[in-house]
Amino acid sequence: MSISVRTGHKRTAGAALAALLLAGGAVACGSEKSDKAGGDMEPAAAVKKAAANSEDLTSFTFRMKGSVPGDGKVQAEAAMSTEPLAMSMKMSAPSQGPAQTEIRLVDGAIYLGGGKEAAKEMDGKRWVKFANTNAKGADKRDGNSLSAQADNNPADQSTLLTGSDDLEKVGTEKIEGVETTHYKGTVSLDRMRELLKDEDAATKKRREKSLKEYEDMGLDKLTMDMWIDGEDHTRQFRAQGKGDKGPLDMTITFLDYNKPVKVAAPPKNEVMDLAAELEKAGG
Repeated sequence: MSISVRTGHKRTAGAALAALLLAGGAVACGSEKSDKAGGDMEPAAAVKKAAANSEDLTSFTFRMKGSVPGDGKVQAEAAMSTEPLAMSMKMSAPSQGPAQTEIRLVDGAIYLGGGKEAAKEMDGKRWVKFANTNAKGADKRDGNSLSAQADNNPADQSTLLTGSDDLEKVGTEKIEGVETTHYKGTVSLDRMRELLKDEDAATKKRREKSLKEYEDMGLDKLTMDMWIDGEDHTRQFRAQGKGDKGPLDMTITFLDYNKPVKVAAPPKNEVMDLAAELEKAGG
């Protein structure tokens, strides 16, 4: 029995989540009632205010589209809750075929679903369950990189774009029908680390995880765009960079926030527990 299910999608999802989480200098999204863009502030002040507002983020839904070094184009729709931690993401990678992959993070475990194609390889099972991320001694090889990335409140990255030395206001644009002010700047990974020096140890550790993802892509500098609405929340975020495995260009559009997100584990009879299978096979 094969126990591989679209591992390329797993890598792509991990990189995409890293983009989302590190982009969190911006990831508080705007409310549907916003109808004006607050563009009177200086760029640095506007970005800092949006970053501060992200601290109230406990859940959000978003669309994600772009390209990831080593994996090519990817697109996804997702909902995530940080209290409690849960996530549901449906994604596709056109360069890897037309099939859609679903990822669920719930109750400390991560599930990777490949639908009918996966079932053909896994005795009718449609889902792979990776090791419980909360379990003592959980095997970090079992796809836990995904859940480790998800185990970061995006608000932890709230100082990200404030580290840019060339931050500027680009103009005003409508995103999902909402008027926003567009800001842009570049920032190096070294500069991001400098901004961590005054943070507590736990915060540094969480943010270093995201920085490591970019380093693994061969990136040392990012160009970032933020679209901030009239309530000083970020409606959209774009991260771009040139890695040694290809370009990163990920746009994340936020659709809703701080509303209930419910994620259910797949039916047990459709799940193959990878940890149990490895134990049967002697590790």
